[in-house]
Amino acid sequence: MRCWIYGFSAAALLAGTVCASAADLGGVSEPSRERFYSGDWSLTIGAAALYLPEFEGGDHYRFFAQPLVSFGRQGTERRFTSRNDNISIGIVDTGAFRAGPTAKVVFGRDNDDYDDTFGLDDVEFGVEVGVFAEFYPLDWLRIRGEVRRGINAHDGIVADGAVDAFTYLTPSLRLSGGPRITYGTADYVDAYYGVSFAESLRSGLSEYNGDSGVSSYGVGGALTWKTTERVETSLFGEYRRLTGPVADSSLVEERGDRNQFSVGVSATYRFDFSL
Repeated sequence: MRCWIYGFSAAALLAGTVCASAADLGGVSEPSRERFYSGDWSLTIGAAALYLPEFEGGDHYRFFAQPLVSFGRQGTERRFTSRNDNISIGIVDTGAFRAGPTAKVVFGRDNDDYDDTFGLDDVEFGVEVGVFAEFYPLDWLRIRGEVRRGINAHDGIVADGAVDAFTYLTPSLRLSGGPRITYGTADYVDAYYGVSFAESLRSGLSEYNGDSGVSSYGVGGALTWKTTERVETSLFGEYRRLTGPVADSSLVEERGDRNQFSVGVSATYRFDFSL
C-alpha cells in the first residue's frame, strides 16, 4: 500500500505544480506568456503490478506495485514509451529527440523484512534524481539513457541504458523489446550489496566491499494495447543477469541468485492541458 501512496502523491504534487503555474499566468501580460513552459502538455499517470525478487539479488519472489508518471509536450509524436521509463519531464522534445529531468522512487529495505537480509543495515526510502535522453535513429527503434544520483536511500550514481525495437501488430497493439544495462558507483553497490564487518557478524554473510562497475545486463519485452485514446495497458517481462561488483557480493553468492526475472501488467491514463 505504501508504494501506491507515494506514487499517487508524486503525481498529485506534479499536477498541482502545473496547475499553480497555469494560475499564475492569469495576471501576466500576453507577451510574457511565451516562456519555456508555455504550450500544450500531457501528464500520464498509472501503476504497474509486478512479480519480482523480494530484494535486489534475491532468489525468492513477491508481488509489488510501482507508480508510473510521465510529463511532456503535446504536438510531438511519442512513438514509444516503456514501463522502465522513470518519472520524466521532456523539456526538450522534437519528436525524434527528447531530454530533461527524471526521478525514480527508491523503496527501502528493512533488515528484518526477509530472512536472507537479517542482520544487514537498513536501506532507507528515498529517490534518485537526474537527467534522461532518448532518440530514434530509425522509425522503429528507440535508444534511451538515464543518469541519476541517489538521495537518502544511497549516495551513489546509477546509469541505465535501454534499446527497444517496436512494431505494431495491429493499429492498437504493439510488440517491443530489446537489451538493457545498468551501471552503479561504489556507494550504490555498498548500500544494496555491501557487507561490513559488523553486518557479517550479525548476518553470517562473508564481509564484502564492492566497487563501481556494470551491475547488470539483460533483455526485456512488452505487449502494449492502446485500449482507448487516453488509456494504455501492457503485459511485460524482463530478465537481468547480475554481473561485476554486484554479482561478487556475498549476499548474491551465498543467499541470492545472479539471474533476476520479473513479469507484470500496467495501466496508464493521459491528461492533456495547456499552460
